[in-house]
Amino acid sequence: MVLEMQIPSPGESISEVEIAQWLVNDGDYVKKDQIIAEIDSDKATLELPAEQSGIIKLKVNEGDVVEVGQVVCNIDTSVKEELKKSSDEKINVSETPNNNEENIKNSLQSNSKSEILSPAARKLVAEKNIDIDSLVGSGKSGRITKQDVLIGKPAMGNVDSSKRTESRIKLSMLRRKVSERLVSVKNQTAMLTTFNEVDMSAIFEIRKKYKDKFKTKHGVNLGFMSFFTLASVRALKEFPAVNSMIDGSEMISYNYCDVSIAVSGPKGLMVPVIRNAQDLTFKSVELEVKRLAERARDGQITVDEMTGGTFTISNGGVFGSMLSTPIINPPQSAILGMHNIVQRPTAVNGKVEIRPIMYLALSYDHRIIDGKESVGFLVHIKEALENPSEILMQNKVIESLELK
Repeated sequence: MVLEMQIPSPGESISEVEIAQWLVNDGDYVKKDQIIAEIDSDKATLELPAEQSGIIKLKVNEGDVVEVGQVVCNIDTSVKEELKKSSDEKINVSETPNNNEENIKNSLQSNSKSEILSPAARKLVAEKNIDIDSLVGSGKSGRITKQDVLIGKPAMGNVDSSKRTESRIKLSMLRRKVSERLVSVKNQTAMLTTFNEVDMSAIFEIRKKYKDKFKTKHGVNLGFMSFFTLASVRALKEFPAVNSMIDGSEMISYNYCDVSIAVSGPKGLMVPVIRNAQDLTFKSVELEVKRLAERARDGQITVDEMTGGTFTISNGGVFGSMLSTPIINPPQSAILGMHNIVQRPTAVNGKVEIRPIMYLALSYDHRIIDGKESVGFLVHIKEALENPSEILMQNKVIESLELK
């Protein structure tokens, strides 16, 4: 019996995927539930398991874009694994070189320079028994052409092509989709960025005093994301236009805060969503950030976990970024950019002191968010971060951190 394997639907609104990588070869014996391929959608990378055991026949190539429901391979379930092994052994015994042309071919393959021979040049080298080490290619990336072989002398400039290499890799569907979305933001929104700075001293003090207890009790670190998420929720409530998006000629505003967080994954940037952040505590935010980040980095994040979001927080500071202008995550209307924390001289009560300072950036769609609102939003976040005990914890630090 021959089983036709079709591409399953990764989620709603996704009609096609890309075969990112076959993990088996044509003719291999595969077992049921063995992962045979990785497929990319415009949201995430997913694994494709074998539906039955048998000999696999691949019908599409790596890099091909296929529709959901399309047959991508066949599995012959009537073939037993033992028969396959026996067949492979017979083939291996019978494979031996049998003529001089084969020996010449093997000689060429053993020479690393043969990789840059054009097909015509390769044939001529074999026919004339030419030493390819004496040749220098004039083609693209040092490729040796038929003309180079006929001339038999180095090309102008005497370039050592072995030290001039390049590679070409097709962008994954996820990367291409991200690229398209980012370009569309620049072309279809009136994006502006406003900046401010925040003194992180108060947060440093809270973390220094309570981080060990927090980790022991809750099993997760007391990081910066909980402070920034809760500060953002507070500001979003005060400035609802920032928690809105444009749909045609209408503006949609939300009475909840689904905060997207930018995470670097194995296939590129992932943006999972913290749902109903307005209802979360410091503990629940940190636990959710950890869960989503781990799933994204392990390639297990689902489409549903990255769909939606009304506002985004991006932390370029983990990579050492001092200042940047983050690009809006469409169809949202604003994104907050965090950056690295640096000890800087700053004026405090008329005196110069060294404080841990972070630069903040808010990129926003000027079509629905005015300059006054964007500046006020960022000032609200600054105030909350510089005085978290009072503003974010209502002077109940231990209760807010759930350390009782």
